[in-house]
Amino acid sequence: MTSPRMLEGLRVTDLTTVIFGPYCTQILADLGAEVIKVEPPEGDSIRIIGTPPHTPLMSPVHLRLNRGKRSVDWDLKSEAGRAAMHRLIETSDIFIHNVRSDAIARAGLSYEEVRAIRPDVIYVHCTGFDQRGPYAKLQAYDDIIQAASGVASLPPRVDGNPQPRYVPMTMADKVSGLHAAYAVLAAVIHRLRTGEGQKVEVPMFESVTSFNLVEHLCDMTFVPPTGPSCYPRQVDPTRQPMKTRDGYLALAPYLDERWVRFFEATGHPEVLQQPPFADKALRRKNTSRMYEAAAAILPERGTDEWLEILRLANIPAMRVNDIDDLPTDPHLQATGLFRQRTHPTEGEYLEVRPPVQFSAFDYAELGHAAASGQHSAEVAAELGVVMPKRDAH
Repeated sequence: MTSPRMLEGLRVTDLTTVIFGPYCTQILADLGAEVIKVEPPEGDSIRIIGTPPHTPLMSPVHLRLNRGKRSVDWDLKSEAGRAAMHRLIETSDIFIHNVRSDAIARAGLSYEEVRAIRPDVIYVHCTGFDQRGPYAKLQAYDDIIQAASGVASLPPRVDGNPQPRYVPMTMADKVSGLHAAYAVLAAVIHRLRTGEGQKVEVPMFESVTSFNLVEHLCDMTFVPPTGPSCYPRQVDPTRQPMKTRDGYLALAPYLDERWVRFFEATGHPEVLQQPPFADKALRRKNTSRMYEAAAAILPERGTDEWLEILRLANIPAMRVNDIDDLPTDPHLQATGLFRQRTHPTEGEYLEVRPPVQFSAFDYAELGHAAASGQHSAEVAAELGVVMPKRDAH
């Protein structure tokens, strides 16, 4: 018997592009929601990131973010396009977009206008900045938000290079997308209880700043501050991956008894006899120096040998993987995070499956990421809207 899809019955009108919004709606699609992706005439710009094997606009990042969604590219300036959008909103539980407030109003899709079509709609606006503040009308990209939220200021605290730098991933988009996903689900529960829809705003700047300050506001939490910002462990320059004879190792003893076991298991109990490490209080005070001592020991053996020694000593450690290593990682292979699928136009590809597991739900087989506008006629027909035939190109 097939398990019910947890969000089955929810329809999402998705006007988001790039990563922030699509990451949110991908989570919803994975959990069973029906997502209709309304793309601009040129397609979502994420379609050009990476190299498709056969078809333009079918980038690998698009395949990762838009599986299981149907794509329409109606001309929303035309009468037929507006009619199709109107009917789609009537049948949708959730309307989500990342268009700036003035532009979405010009398109006739403000919250008030969409609510007039579907009174209990959950209207989600993925913004760069909270619309109540002076930055409301500014454009936002991942780099901009990493800079504004203090994320780019963290690497200099670790390595002493004063130049701010970005974390080399679209961290701000993905963190904000996760905030949007839980916000949508909370609004759905609210509607189930009350029958009421609502407008939900998910601002990137505030989302990432909040995420960053969980630990890094630190002693500035108090008024007046009891000390500086930043969680000391996270900005300790000695707490970094360490070189072994043939690779790199992440080491996390953390607890005092584990540090003691580390030096014993590695064959260097004499380190504990040094004055800075003579007792628990001194070891806690001199944690950075213990990391330095560990870094001097690890080149003596290879990574695999150290992993076995540290496993037997019950000391947390892990090899440092390269991105290229992940598809063949034995644990990820065993848990099925990756699977190979055959796209109808792009051929074989690796799909990264949802990481969360449920005892009462199995993920359904989702359709492959669509070509831009692939379902325009199909969805219009389902909605009872006749679309004009397009000129052949």
